[in-house]
Amino acid sequence: MTMEERSTRIYRQKQMLSKQELTERENLCIHEQPAYCVAACPLKLDAKALVEAVAADDFSKALSLYEKITPFVHILSAGCEAPCEGKCRLAETGGAISIRSLEQAAAAYGESPKGRGLLRFKKKKTAAILGSGLFPAFLAGELAKKAYPLTVFCAEPDAEAFLAAGAEFLDGDAVRKDAGTLKAMDIEFRFRTGMTAGLLDQVRAAYDIVCVSPEFLAEALPGAAVEEATMLCRELNVISAPAGAAGVLDSAFGAKKAALTVDRLAQNLDPMNSRGDEGPCETALITNMAGAPSTARVPGAERGYTRQEAVREAGRCIRCSCTECIKGCVYLQHYHKYPKLLTREIYNNVGIIMGDHMMNRPINSCALCGQCAVICPNGYDMADICLMARQNMVTTDKMPLAPHEFALLDQMFSNSDAFLCRPQPGFQTCRYVFFPGCQAAAIAPETVRAAYLDLTSRLPGGVALMLGCCGAISEWAGRYQMQEETAAFIGGRLEALGNPTIIAGCPTCGKTLARLEGTKVEGIWDVLDEIGLPAGGTGLSRPAALHDACGARGDRRTQEKVRKIAEKLGCRLVETDYSGDESPCCGYGGLVMYANREVASKMAQMCVNRTDAPYITYCMACRDRFAREGKASRHILELVYGTDAGAPPDISEKRYNRLSLKSGLLNEIWGEETAEMTCEFPMEFTPKALAEMDDRMILKSDVIAVMASLRETGEAIFDSESGFLVTRKRIGNVTFWVRYEEKDGGYIIRGAYSHRMKVEARQA
Repeated sequence: MTMEERSTRIYRQKQMLSKQELTERENLCIHEQPAYCVAACPLKLDAKALVEAVAADDFSKALSLYEKITPFVHILSAGCEAPCEGKCRLAETGGAISIRSLEQAAAAYGESPKGRGLLRFKKKKTAAILGSGLFPAFLAGELAKKAYPLTVFCAEPDAEAFLAAGAEFLDGDAVRKDAGTLKAMDIEFRFRTGMTAGLLDQVRAAYDIVCVSPEFLAEALPGAAVEEATMLCRELNVISAPAGAAGVLDSAFGAKKAALTVDRLAQNLDPMNSRGDEGPCETALITNMAGAPSTARVPGAERGYTRQEAVREAGRCIRCSCTECIKGCVYLQHYHKYPKLLTREIYNNVGIIMGDHMMNRPINSCALCGQCAVICPNGYDMADICLMARQNMVTTDKMPLAPHEFALLDQMFSNSDAFLCRPQPGFQTCRYVFFPGCQAAAIAPETVRAAYLDLTSRLPGGVALMLGCCGAISEWAGRYQMQEETAAFIGGRLEALGNPTIIAGCPTCGKTLARLEGTKVEGIWDVLDEIGLPAGGTGLSRPAALHDACGARGDRRTQEKVRKIAEKLGCRLVETDYSGDESPCCGYGGLVMYANREVASKMAQMCVNRTDAPYITYCMACRDRFAREGKASRHILELVYGTDAGAPPDISEKRYNRLSLKSGLLNEIWGEETAEMTCEFPMEFTPKALAEMDDRMILKSDVIAVMASLRETGEAIFDSESGFLVTRKRIGNVTFWVRYEEKDGGYIIRGAYSHRMKVEARQA
């Protein structure tokens, strides 16, 4: 049986998520949430980025970040009350980062870019500022930056005195340095102006927008209460500092708000609407402080840091962010994307009707293991997103068959040629059925045999055997129709056995089969814990780590039962990071090893690198993946029954093992003879050819079919580069090519490869 490749001429569309559902999912990801120090700053300074720049000894970059919030970097850094430091998480472990001192260091050691910068066109509306002090000074800087034609009326004799008014408590050097910045701005000053009530009327008549200082209001309107002055400003369409804006930071923040009001009025808009997020804000960020350094502040903040001291102080910063899922997930690490961004790109990919679907490979590279949902503080589930995308694209005929075809054919093989369902001899219906799983039969057939014989000898009521695939493969591929057909197929066989309790030898099989209506599932570890271990089992001679299977995520009972059995066998278990529910996938789950070998290998390597101890697993796919990476690993049932599957079998050997197990058990237990699998002509494979075939997922049976076709057609070409003959045959959706030489009426297979193109030979 073959599966049809997708059509490239039929275009269907089905919405994966509504806009509201997409937004709700994306909002669970807090990766983009501001750091605590950033959220605390009313001026929206990216303090995290500034500290990072200082740590990299890039003071010019740090200064450019600081100049985004104010042109008067020396005054602000000298007088800022630094609410950001009060929110720094390092205050919990040793001492908050001295952010204000780093701002001062940026102002002292950074250099502003040379040149005129961007050309700004002057706005049409004119503005005037009346008075002096911190608020008018910061506001002048804001309006000059916005390119308003600006005139400042003040009583002071020069720009430096104007800037110093209200800043007497600051270091005079800071004022002098920023006075140069002020003089360079495109601002017209009217010095030595009398601050009278009549001035306000004159200026209102000459300028479109007027801003006043609190001090001017006090002088121009002597005796007026604050409420009266504020009301008058509103009536006259005059902008003043907000109440309570006394300190440097409050004045700078008030100036930013006033500048936004100027923009709104200049556009004839209501100044109270559409103002965005002003001032400090709350952050939903969650930062894991486990392992955070406990270090004290670098001395010298009071006198001002030297360049080297500032770099050291900034180096203490832990760069607050939420990257918990990325730390534990190879998939997210490989694509350098956090869940919110990846979800949006996947959503857009699914929505493409025609053209290239560039996110298909990332969609198929997720192990669907659910680790991210456990680690994420808000339970963000990328597995659900990727599975939903696969199902959607299969439904709309936009997902190529190629990434998963081999695995799907393997499932079909397990449930056809290699399938076996028999009640225990002497029973028509049974109380139990042992379902070891397709990977256990393929990798460790002797262990499956030993387990079944043990269960039949010690459990009352009869134990049936079912060798096949639970359907997880088609579920992972998003092929829901095949999944439903598999569920119906297995459900029918279970019904014929009397709907026995399923004893699953694989946690993924157990989870998949438990969804069948009317089924009861137990793990073989549950049964062994209850009836005791058979004689002959033994643990490993040295300490071992237990790798928890993805299929047991959230199943604390299974995790504990397997540990209990390992300890009964005499195993000395060592704990590792990311164990239990946080355990990463070995690279088999979600069919990653078929869709993206590179990511699958990285997943296995991450598991392997967690410990130097050998692994004990209770998923046969995990055991196989680790062994392929050179890691000593044994399945818990191998230890229980004293078996050893040895080196990992290649893909052809896996199929042979399933067929051999089936025929061997039929003969041994049910007395049924089966035809022996033979090839009608001599054929041998070189080690290089076998390695190529395993890597390229080419079965020996595929090669045999190609060579059988050769014997019928005689079609072959000579490859002058290798010196060998090459022949081909299309099987299903794939064309297989075999490189060979003839020997004694048979063949020596030197290599093989395949592709999905159709090749037609035509006579010239």
